[in-house]
Amino acid sequence: MLTHPTFIPVGTLGSVKSLTPQDLKNIGVEIFFSNTYHLYLQPGEKTVKKMGGLHKFSGWNGKIITDSGGFQVFSLGKNKGKQGRLIKITEEGVEFRSHLDGSLHFLTPEKSISIQHDLGANYLIAFDECVPYPSSQRYTKEALGRTHRWAKRSLAHHQKLNKNQKKKQAIYGVVQGGYYKNLRQLSADFISSLDFDGLAIGGVSVGEPKNKMREAVSWALPTLLKTKKPIHLLGVGEIDDLFDFFEAGVTSMDCTIPTRLGRSGHFFYRSKNQKEDLKNRFHQDITKARFQKDSQPLDPNCSCPVCKNHSRAYLRHLFKSHELLSYRLLSYHNLHFIISLVGEIRKTIDTPQKFKSLKSSWLGR
Repeated sequence: MLTHPTFIPVGTLGSVKSLTPQDLKNIGVEIFFSNTYHLYLQPGEKTVKKMGGLHKFSGWNGKIITDSGGFQVFSLGKNKGKQGRLIKITEEGVEFRSHLDGSLHFLTPEKSISIQHDLGANYLIAFDECVPYPSSQRYTKEALGRTHRWAKRSLAHHQKLNKNQKKKQAIYGVVQGGYYKNLRQLSADFISSLDFDGLAIGGVSVGEPKNKMREAVSWALPTLLKTKKPIHLLGVGEIDDLFDFFEAGVTSMDCTIPTRLGRSGHFFYRSKNQKEDLKNRFHQDITKARFQKDSQPLDPNCSCPVCKNHSRAYLRHLFKSHELLSYRLLSYHNLHFIISLVGEIRKTIDTPQKFKSLKSSWLGR
């Protein structure tokens, strides 16, 4: 299990966008996050299993964590498609139509776990219902009841499948409860009482204000920390989040931010002006005119090969010319920047004075 602060990049379809497995290894990535919903629809978990599992299929020899598919089923199905509403929730599971071709599918806790076992992930996540923001307390409570019953079914099916495997897989249970303190605490109590290997906090990155997200996490954490199990925060990973949540006891976080920003032309950068860095969330837009003749690297303090070999002017040229290499180079730099920062956090997290000094140098608090 993950036992120290870990940032997990997202590789939805078995690939961290624009980066090779060797890139990830060179950067220092230990694990990436893949998507059960998308891999089930394309190419299909049976195909992946026949090809030797997701590790062999993707050429990655590190660790992999897969989600349950629940978030995608609910987030992609909340709007109406050509066939009408794309999801139908029952006690048994969720009926949904593929966003690719409109075909009808039915996902249950047992099926979600079976798919994740076929993919061969090291870490699995129990099937849960992720309610949108905002949702009424009445509906959130109803959905939470289903999530808890599905958690027990997910765990039971996982344990049944794990018995017959030489290579054991681990499973995380998911705390839900929307933005209601009593429901978050109820869920933390229930999920932590079950025999999960790790605990995840879900439903905190679906369009809510950041202060709401932080409240929801704070309501669940005290109970989860008592278990001494790894705690994963789903879908969160801005720089201030890394400092605050690792300090609070979270073990790992996954987020698309480094590669998503890279593909949109933004690069991580830390200047000597802390106030300006905080305002810009530590990233700049390479397409700005001021970088047209800038011979500096993206970040003069960065040791990645992108910064060692390329100027801002060249990278701006690539991006403005729609050259595909720009996506790879900016994504590589951004992920290296985050992984390097988490490495510094790891070194200091057990020494409060050193950690406080590091955090203050970045966030001014």
